Amino acid sequence: MNKRNSMNRNEVHKAILVFVFLMVNTLTFAQYKLMEKVEKGANPFQISYEKYQLNNGLVIVLHEDHSDPVVHVDVTYHVGSSREEEGRSGFAHFFEHMMFQGSDHVADEEHFKLVSAAGGTLNGTTNTDRTNYFETLPSNQLELALWLEADRMGFLLDAVTQKKFEVQRATVKNERGQNYDNRPYGLVSERINQVLYPKGHPYSWPTIGYLEDLDRVDVNDLKRFFLRWYGPNNATITVAGDIKIKETLSLIEKYFGSIPSGPEVKPMSVNTVSLQDDRYISMDDNITVPMLRVVFPTVPRYHEDEAALDALADILGGSGNKKSLFYERFLKNQKCMQANVSHPTQELSGMFSVNLMPTPAQKLEDIAAEVRKIFSDFAIIGVTSEDINRFKAMHELSVLNSITGVGGKAALLAANQTFTGNPGFLSKEMERYNKLTPEKVMEVYRKYLVQAKGVWMSVYPKNKVNKAAPDNYSPPAPTAPKEEGQEYKNLKYTKAVDNFDRAKKPSPGPAIVFEAPDVWKTDFSNGLKLAGAFADDSPLVSFQLTVNGGHMTDPIEKSGLCFLMGEMLKESTELRSGEQLAEAFNQIGANFSVSTSQTDIQIMLTVPLSKVDTALSLFMEAVFKPKLYVDDFDRVKNRQLQNLLSQKSQATIVANNVFNKILYGENHIFGWPVAGTSETVERITVDDVRIHYARYFAPEVSSISFVGPLTRKDVLSRLHQMSKWVKRDLLLTPPPAAPVISESVIYHVNKDKAAQSEIRIGYVALPWDATGKFFNATVMNFALGGTFNSRINLNLREDKGYTYGARTSFSGGQYPGPFSASAGVRASATDSAIVEFFKEMKHYAEAGISAEELSYTKNSLTAADALRYETPAQKVGFVKRIVEFGLDADYTMKQKKILEKMQKSEIDLLAKELLPYQKMVIVIVGDKNNYFDRLSALGYKVIDVDFEGRRNVFKK
Repeated sequence: MNKRNSMNRNEVHKAILVFVFLMVNTLTFAQYKLMEKVEKGANPFQISYEKYQLNNGLVIVLHEDHSDPVVHVDVTYHVGSSREEEGRSGFAHFFEHMMFQGSDHVADEEHFKLVSAAGGTLNGTTNTDRTNYFETLPSNQLELALWLEADRMGFLLDAVTQKKFEVQRATVKNERGQNYDNRPYGLVSERINQVLYPKGHPYSWPTIGYLEDLDRVDVNDLKRFFLRWYGPNNATITVAGDIKIKETLSLIEKYFGSIPSGPEVKPMSVNTVSLQDDRYISMDDNITVPMLRVVFPTVPRYHEDEAALDALADILGGSGNKKSLFYERFLKNQKCMQANVSHPTQELSGMFSVNLMPTPAQKLEDIAAEVRKIFSDFAIIGVTSEDINRFKAMHELSVLNSITGVGGKAALLAANQTFTGNPGFLSKEMERYNKLTPEKVMEVYRKYLVQAKGVWMSVYPKNKVNKAAPDNYSPPAPTAPKEEGQEYKNLKYTKAVDNFDRAKKPSPGPAIVFEAPDVWKTDFSNGLKLAGAFADDSPLVSFQLTVNGGHMTDPIEKSGLCFLMGEMLKESTELRSGEQLAEAFNQIGANFSVSTSQTDIQIMLTVPLSKVDTALSLFMEAVFKPKLYVDDFDRVKNRQLQNLLSQKSQATIVANNVFNKILYGENHIFGWPVAGTSETVERITVDDVRIHYARYFAPEVSSISFVGPLTRKDVLSRLHQMSKWVKRDLLLTPPPAAPVISESVIYHVNKDKAAQSEIRIGYVALPWDATGKFFNATVMNFALGGTFNSRINLNLREDKGYTYGARTSFSGGQYPGPFSASAGVRASATDSAIVEFFKEMKHYAEAGISAEELSYTKNSLTAADALRYETPAQKVGFVKRIVEFGLDADYTMKQKKILEKMQKSEIDLLAKELLPYQKMVIVIVGDKNNYFDRLSALGYKVIDVDFEGRRNVFKK
């Protein structure tokens, strides 16, 4: 007996020793440690998370949210263009491209393909201070995202070849051409920064870089930049969504834990920016409307004065603030078509920014004088409590909107960790904003604006000089890059050593059982349809009133009438002025918006649940008691005429408008812009608007879509008065069929000195349907041009380097809409790009889809269901579609079954039928001097048209 007890004690001692040994080893060899844990509270701005850190320095932030079967993975590197050296700009952004080009265990272009096939979306962004890469996937594909991100963090450089480098350099140049050089006012911010910041300041060059810098670097320069900045110790991985913390942590440890740390990264520090005198600069541009941009240096992000400066900007001239001085003195009196003030901040600095687009008759020197007067007058006018309340309410709405999905939450957690070391900084930040007082706003006004010196930039149309003042400053000329700094010397590429096979792609977790939102429906006796879905994962309530008709009810000679009517719904009511209406919405933090399409008007209301009753009362007032006052109309009409004038310099808008004009013709309302033309809008009177409202604003052609934390009973009780909306027995007349295209013809719009050409190719195809031919057509199109890894995008972007992106799509609605192929391409490649578009369409129509493409399409479209109904905006769109087309809520399941059964033969027949490549309209907007002679060699008839699609045969 004693012997047995002794043996038991020995066994116990042995067990204790083993346990201690294991615990010691666990503590010694565990690769992560818990840094912080925050639980979800009643405060909607307190996001729950757990924060860990691996031994190699990688910070891990995890947010568990089972509202939807979705997971978002974000890897943020604390490196942006500010970490670059003068003369070596654009490296961080360049790596945003290179990081999608494969790594040791992921083949070329495979990153996009794998995520898409798993039903996910992905992207990357770069700014001055950080670069982030992210994927949103069905939650059973979490391991795939972690495997991919770890592979490009630890195993990238051997896959960065000279060939890939050259292709992506061409792509970056196309991106710069599209977003900077070819866009009206696209170079303004670049010039401003060159002048505001001293030479060598890390914000003095653009994030995308200068072309000459991109041209002089080679692949080895890029590799050294990666080795310096992209180690795990300079990164944060944030995972948010339908996850289990311990399992996710284990996977992160597996894939990232063995990646070696990079060189030490220290916080950046620069001197405060200040100017001794105002700096006046100017430039001409291919525009029709002048611009005045004024900026003053302020404080970095998270500075104690940031919140007050944000409030000051909003009170002076925030977008949507009709009580502001800028609205009163520039917009209401129609001196400007745009006038706003903002306060963007970055890690190292901020700027107080004034942006004005005067009407062409205005002199910029007069506009500048009025800006100075406003700044002076503000000292007397001051700030009221109502100003502060309005700003706080709208700021809260903006933040709530930004965190409705797991992607928004992850992005915010990642940014706050990167720049403050506290993922949950949002709750502290909101405290700063909630503590704002009029006195604090006036304090920063005196500190940063009174007698402040800034940059005053005038932008004017070519050959029409219009300046706020004579130029008195030129930025220092760029200097050739010096030898790379010491921190880029002796960098060594060391790969992780693992006890598992990284080449083995992870298998997905258990299949997700996805259910679309549960939608209820009600029909009122007056014909109004109502549908809604309960959702309590956000404190926001969303209502959307859709009135069918829209642009198609316009007389052709008064195209733009319905658009103007929609704009008038945001102006005076029978009870209050437009300024008072906007202020009432703003005071409760409600967003009220109106948009017009070819076939309807959509009136949207988004508001916190606590303010829903007040917001709905204002909504009803705006919608059913508009005053349609002549003074409001004159202002709205003139603003629209100025916008139309400005749009003539925007190649993408011109291309879209001309494409529709050629597709539908002069005698079809869809051939005319929804917002009208200068000639048609000029003909519209306020009486036209009143008559149009009385005739076409009817319940029997309308529906309401609702999403939010209210039950069906709650919604019906709040909308009972909608049953009193008087029925008008309105029958909408369907538009006529589009003209038949007998041959492919090029219609060319000349835009002098355009850096790129905008291309549109297509024909009028199909109306939308949920489970019929349109749905099948979108499935067919996926492999051709409906995804990043489509044939057309890989050809024009990745293989040829002609474009930043190329795509094809079907876009029908209640009535047949276009099939279109589109891209903005390098000007010199215009003719070649058209050849490649048609080559791909012809080959697809004649040879059909491959077995691999069909499998990829099915996997991607089926799995993507989990991502389509996460946010309130997505849910509202889903509800709207159900009520608009009379669908059952389970139509997505029917789509899934159709997709599963679809065969190659069906796709091939559709491609042959729906890609009539010999009978498509071709529209080009670009500089004919770059390629016009070569267009004739393509074998198409070429017709020269103006910016509104009016035809004139071009003669050389």
